[in-house]
Amino acid sequence: MIDARVFDEISKSLGKLLPPGVSDMKEDFERNAKSAVQSALGNLDLVTREEFDVQTEVLRNTRAQLKMLEARVRELEPKIDSQDYTGVGS
Repeated sequence: MIDARVFDEISKSLGKLLPPGVSDMKEDFERNAKSAVQSALGNLDLVTREEFDVQTEVLRNTRAQLKMLEARVRELEPKIDSQDYTGVGS
């Protein structure tokens, strides 16, 4: 999850954009802006860094296993091709 301080910083930055005449509404605006940003980001299909790192490791292991299996298939293909299958199924 995104650090809550990020939402505070965004809402304060937006609050600074308000004209001077509405400074009494600044706190309310910042609270609403923070809520809106949190809601918008919450609707996105995001993953945490930890989840991303776990899936990266899973992919790395899968690729290594695939390479190993490809090498094994290359090793076995000549043996299979050289066998005589004329008597199979008789």
